[in-house]
Amino acid sequence: MPLRQEDVMAGLYLEEFKVGHVFRHELRRTITEADNMLFSNMTLNPQPLHIDFDFASKTEWGKPLVNSLFTLGLMIGISVHETTLGTTIANLGMTETVFPHPLFHGDTVRIETEVKSVRPSKSKPDRGIVEFEHRAYNQHGDLVARTLRQAMMRKRPA
Repeated sequence: MPLRQEDVMAGLYLEEFKVGHVFRHELRRTITEADNMLFSNMTLNPQPLHIDFDFASKTEWGKPLVNSLFTLGLMIGISVHETTLGTTIANLGMTETVFPHPLFHGDTVRIETEVKSVRPSKSKPDRGIVEFEHRAYNQHGDLVARTLRQAMMRKRPA
């Protein structure tokens, strides 16, 4: 018997999201120097604060900062399996993205995702929009990143 789409989706459908629900994602990730260097170089970001140890040693931080766009991508990526894997149609935007505390090589990141709003599409009956607030914390419990993300989600197949 062939697999049906609804049999293989790990993500949730629009109707399964409840406003106020907080996902405390089990998957955590320790950031390495290689992660930061590879991401910065792959995205052609030559910011010495991320890739030049000598330069970074003379800043108020005293060492390289993890590239904030890597942090943003990791934060959302960790959330995917329990929220949107296979059930999202598209990201519509990210707003109010902040990085209130630096992230360094060797820090371990954990993620929480809160469902902020859920609404059906006004123009397409097979989908709707979910707004998530993703929050990333280091191993000390410091908030290192936060964003509101709007995603277009599939409704459960009829």
